[in-house]
Order: sequence, then C-alpha cells, then structure tokens
Amino acid sequence: MNPSTSQSHEQALAASQQAAEHLQKHAPSGTLLQAPFSSQPASLELWSSYETYLFSCLRTGDDKAAHLCLEKLVNRFGANNDRVMALHGIYQEAMAEGEPALERILQEYCDILAEDPSNIPIVKRRVVLLRGLSRTNDAIAALVDLLGASPTDIEAWAELSDLYMSQRMFPQAAFCQEEILLVAPNAWNTHARLGEILYISAASTSDPAPMLTESVRRFCRSIELCDGYIRGYYGLKVAATRLREELAGNRTSAQGSVGSSDKGELLVLPVQMVDKLCAKAEFVLTDILQQARKSETLSSEIMAVRELLNANQSG
Repeated sequence: MNPSTSQSHEQALAASQQAAEHLQKHAPSGTLLQAPFSSQPASLELWSSYETYLFSCLRTGDDKAAHLCLEKLVNRFGANNDRVMALHGIYQEAMAEGEPALERILQEYCDILAEDPSNIPIVKRRVVLLRGLSRTNDAIAALVDLLGASPTDIEAWAELSDLYMSQRMFPQAAFCQEEILLVAPNAWNTHARLGEILYISAASTSDPAPMLTESVRRFCRSIELCDGYIRGYYGLKVAATRLREELAGNRTSAQGSVGSSDKGELLVLPVQMVDKLCAKAEFVLTDILQQARKSETLSSEIMAVRELLNANQSG
C-alpha cells in the first residue's frame, strides 16, 4: 500500500535525477484515452516509469517534477481513473502541511468512496492515511471490510497483519500471514514473516518452546523455497538459538519429537535437530558475509548478519 517501499534512498535519488531528463524527452501525452495501459510493451514501460518517477520525486522533495509526472498520467488516463485518483491522493498527502490538511484529504477519500465503494486504490489510500493519523482501529476496521469483499488481496492481508503487530495482537497477525499462504503457499518471504511473528509472540507465553518450534519450521520452509535467503537464515539462527536455550532448561520438552501429538498439540523439536539447524544457519550466514566482504557489498541485511555473528562469537 505504500509506494516504492522496496526502493532504497540512493535508488530514489537516482530516479528523481532522471525524471527531468525523462520529462523533457517525451512530448505531451496528447489524446486522452481511458484505458489502464496501452497494449504496446513500450507504452507500458513508459507509463510505469512515470509512476516510479512520481514516487521518487516526492521522496526527494522535487515537488515540481512530481507534479509534472502526475499531469502526464492524468492527461493519459483521465482524472477519474481509479489508479490515477490514488496517485493524486499520494501527491496531495505529500504536499499536505499539518494534520488538518490530511484530515481534509481523508474526507475527500470518504466522499469518493461514498460515490464508488469499489474504488480499491482509494480504499487502500484511506487505510494508509488513517494509519498515518494514528487511527489504527479505524484502519483495521477498513481493512477487515475490504477483505470481506476481496479475501484474496495479499497486500491487504499483509497490511492488516502489520497493524495487528503494532497493537501486539500476535494471534491475529499470524492468522493474516496464514491467509496469505493460502493464496501464495510458496511465498518464502511470508513464511519468514510468520516465523518472525511466532518468535516475537513466544516471549509472551508461559511455554514458548512449541511456538519457537513452529517459528523454526517456518524459517526452514522459507529457505527451502529460496536457497540463500538471508532473512530466512537469519531468523533460523535466532529462533533456533532461543529454542535451544529454552530446551536446555526444560528436560521434558527436550525429549519431544517432531510433529504433533494425537491431541493436535504441537510438540517441540529434539535438541539434536535444533543444534544442527543452528549450526547450518551459522555456516551459511558466515559464507554470505564472506562473499559480501569480497564484493564490498555491505547492505543493511549484511550488517545485521555481521552483528549477529559477532554477538554469537562474543557470547
């Protein structure tokens, strides 16, 4: 729901710098055509690039270029196009000064939805704005309504899970991730996110071992689906280490077996398997760190891996 969240600050700055050249290169849009995209691949790439430049310019403070990008899209698809309306809302939100201005934009979203409740891009912008205004309960309610009408919307489930996590409603957050997996069972990042939620929520239970075991399983599934997935191996290392510590003080749990009991209760992994998983994760993370050092690539993920391994060695 948040545009270009996968774009780094450096990438956003580079794209913003390219926007002026791009706008100058391409002539005015010309005839208005009410269509999502042109059928030509070149046109698809062109109009998608305007969205990218719009987001990048807003992030870097180039408001003039951002407005020009928005004008291009309005001229091409029309001001009443659902997606263009959402992009216009994003621009307005970025230009708003103070909470009263944001409240006015929120009211505009409500007016649009009163006329057309099926405008999903505006529904999602309203959720984002509600969250930004710290109206978390209203944002949750809006997402629940949206998912009632569109239960396979992965983006909405992910946002709802994040909102539940912000309220420390761990079971609800985990449920949302499980709903995503019903739609996309091989989404390795979702398995890892579910593993993280279970790991965090284990700290608030009287018997964390079963939940930590499920967390470990989720991280294992994520790296099974995506070999070399740093987030998966990082989570596996952290969760397995915590589970090993828990088992060390609980001999009954330490004798547990893989799988579930006849009563449907989740049993913990045996200590030997936890040790192997922990060692495997550490081995892979060490190799990833060494390769990153050779290529002089120190992303935030790599730095986190380095800190984890250093802490493990000092401990």
